[in-house]
Amino acid sequence: MPSAMEQRARADVSGLAFPKAKKQYIIEKLDPVLEQMVQELLNDMPADPCAHMSAWLKRRCGTVTHCRESMQAQNANLKKELGNAKNTLGEMSMVVSQSSKKEDEEASEEEDDDDVCEDPEPPPPAAMKKARQSVSAEAYGMWNIKKEFTPPDYPKSEAQVANIKKILRASWLFAALDEKDMATIVAAMKDESYEPAARILTEGDDGDFLFVIEEGSPVCKKKINGEEKVVKNCSPGDVFGELALLYNCPRAASVEATDKCLCWKLDRETFNHIVKESATKRSREYDGFLQNVSLFTSMDQYERSQLCDALIAETFTKGQFIVTQNEPGDKFYILSEGSLSAQKNGAQVMEYAIGDYFGELALLKNQPRAASVVVTSENAKVLSLDRKSFNKMLGPLEGILTRRTYT
Repeated sequence: MPSAMEQRARADVSGLAFPKAKKQYIIEKLDPVLEQMVQELLNDMPADPCAHMSAWLKRRCGTVTHCRESMQAQNANLKKELGNAKNTLGEMSMVVSQSSKKEDEEASEEEDDDDVCEDPEPPPPAAMKKARQSVSAEAYGMWNIKKEFTPPDYPKSEAQVANIKKILRASWLFAALDEKDMATIVAAMKDESYEPAARILTEGDDGDFLFVIEEGSPVCKKKINGEEKVVKNCSPGDVFGELALLYNCPRAASVEATDKCLCWKLDRETFNHIVKESATKRSREYDGFLQNVSLFTSMDQYERSQLCDALIAETFTKGQFIVTQNEPGDKFYILSEGSLSAQKNGAQVMEYAIGDYFGELALLKNQPRAASVVVTSENAKVLSLDRKSFNKMLGPLEGILTRRTYT
């Protein structure tokens, strides 16, 4: 499943006249590097950008080497644990084998002492020998059972919950989460206070948390030519520390409190289980849905996956207006749950069912909404696409889209 950064990159390269393999190379290999390098240039604005980029690339190669070495160390530890486990299983197998052999010898002695000769009962099949089955089932079962995950739940006031949701919804990383997953993320965030001059993050350290600033104005620092310099001033509502979780690399910079600072932090395990798994599940669901929408039947799998990554789910209740007549339009919508109706000057002019779309004319013609769209079912869910993504992904479908009359 592509990350949110890759999702945006896919949208940016979709219109380039390159083969699919080269587009994929740009998305997966070039864009992550270029985005970080450009950010460094904008932060420092060096007189000689070429020398700065060369130095940055050398430092980054060192970081990559560090990541690789860290992964190699982890692999070595895993191999060691696996070897220990195999040795334990071997010892257990020998104990069971010796016990079984002893039981067979005792049984043979008892048969020799019997005065009455009877036809012996057939021995139980190997699968019925409880001792061996027990060891095998326990050992392999422990390896194969997927660890259940229960996210932490830290109490918060309603005002705190609302504020954290508002902050996260503004971040591209969390914007696609549905209400249930968003509630889980918010509940799992733990508050942490920092005194002035305290280090929240340290450059080069492993990252286990991302942070949302509730109060305070910490600064972001990086070592440049051996000297630590401030490269960014943070403020309430900013999210930081997410790159280490996304890419499993050390912290790219340090963050230091300049005044009394309150942050909400989210652990790596919850992030991986909720944010990453939710993105994968969401992409599968959207792809299955879009295959049944007539507008997108001409798209191939790759084009459809790009569209899935850019769609944002929005929910509404009965009587709510999704778009309003004469207001500017900046989104395209596809109805995925519920029912809607279009109203022009107060009169109903169209009804929408699941799979119908609207809002395209305001984007294509850059004009106000031609009609209002209101929810007529108890609840409704729409998938929205912003103007930039709409123009890049659905521009080739303009001939079909402009046949419509409203919104």
